Amino acid sequence: MVAFNPDVASLLDMVDGVEHLTAFTEMFAGNRVPENAQPVAHRYAGHQFGIWAGQLGDGRAITLGEVRNSRGAAWEVQLKGCGQTPFSRFGDGRAVLRSTIREYLVSEAMAALGIPTTRALTIIGSDAPVYRETVETAAILTRVAPDLIRFGSFEWLFYANRMEALPRLADHVIDEHFPRLANLSGAQRYRAWVERVIALTAELIAAWQAVGFVHGVMNTDNMSVLGLTLDYGPYAFMERFQPDWAPNHTDTAGRYAYNQQPAVGLWNLGRFVQAVLPLLGDSSDAAIAFGEQALEDYRGRYDTAWLRHMRAKLGLCTEQDNDAELIKDLLRIMAHGQADFTRTFRALGGVAANADVGVAQFLAEFAAPAEPRQWLMRWRARVQGEQGRGSDASRARRMAAINPKYVLRTHLAQNAITRAQSGDYSEIARLHALLRRPFAEQPENAEYARPATSSEAQAVLSCSS
Repeated sequence: MVAFNPDVASLLDMVDGVEHLTAFTEMFAGNRVPENAQPVAHRYAGHQFGIWAGQLGDGRAITLGEVRNSRGAAWEVQLKGCGQTPFSRFGDGRAVLRSTIREYLVSEAMAALGIPTTRALTIIGSDAPVYRETVETAAILTRVAPDLIRFGSFEWLFYANRMEALPRLADHVIDEHFPRLANLSGAQRYRAWVERVIALTAELIAAWQAVGFVHGVMNTDNMSVLGLTLDYGPYAFMERFQPDWAPNHTDTAGRYAYNQQPAVGLWNLGRFVQAVLPLLGDSSDAAIAFGEQALEDYRGRYDTAWLRHMRAKLGLCTEQDNDAELIKDLLRIMAHGQADFTRTFRALGGVAANADVGVAQFLAEFAAPAEPRQWLMRWRARVQGEQGRGSDASRARRMAAINPKYVLRTHLAQNAITRAQSGDYSEIARLHALLRRPFAEQPENAEYARPATSSEAQAVLSCSS
């Protein structure tokens, strides 16, 4: 047992202390099948880097089954890295300790940030060798989610001409996860569902952008129909702000760069809508017309969600027409000034509207003070214009509750990995505890809020990360 997460255990109604039981470890190592379980690997397809890749499927993940807790919530429990499946495509079906630690930590970091995500229950380690760029040791992650159905799940049915199965899968998703739509029927039911998937995806990507999160491999098989962040690989949280930065070293064209994520979300939704077109109208013309309009609505939904997040990050309670310009100018200045994404917004929360309080700390995030100082004058005028919206202190509290002090920086994860590879798992637990409270000051942990040093410079990552 490398790591155990009591927060997720409570979602499954598990008793505290089960991490010490041999039977528990054996079960989540894939060596002992739970009673009445029928483990299964899921078949799906997908577009990878914009190219149709055909059938893919769970090549290293096996779902043990579904647990419905005492509150009526159902959770799919899946082992990731437990060996070959029918969809391993000559792979070994294993995961390495490095990538498993990264997914475990980021799953819980994202949940604490309020961003929809799969969750992580355990890491089980092994001395078994796994061959990637180098020889590494194996590990298994227990991943938990309401459902792990993807855009690519529907793409496989569509391209395999399994049209009779499309409504069966869609009805399962709707009945389980969109109960407000359950009483609708026919094309109306599926249209309302598609609109919700589009809205959830727009909200999700806007939330990513607001915390500087870059997924790294937004293929359609990595997109959840529930609007969850799914399949963590070469992800990263932005440090020095570079809008066109992509952490995946195979993404040489920058397809999945930070500033491309909103557009890629729309492109992926286009593939999803195409896959479910047979459900969306009595005629192909009617279905296509609806699909085109639904996709067009994504742009407005994303823009609205992004502005809502960014206004909150700037401490703004009201809406004004020039807010988008104010926000985009700050991002431009951050890029010019090589400012750290997380630290800049956190520091802004400490700036007073009519005094010098916090100004020096904010300006210190930039390579040169002139541009950010001028922008700060505009922001202060905007904040002062919000009559009756409270004091500097109340605004600072609001901003501290939306702008995290701590995110999972790449060098922090790497430090935990390096220690774990030597048999010391304490840094995993320490980081998990830290990231459960990303908005709290935690002065004893202030070192974890610093940017990477030059020797820790934010590296690009591989799909096995």
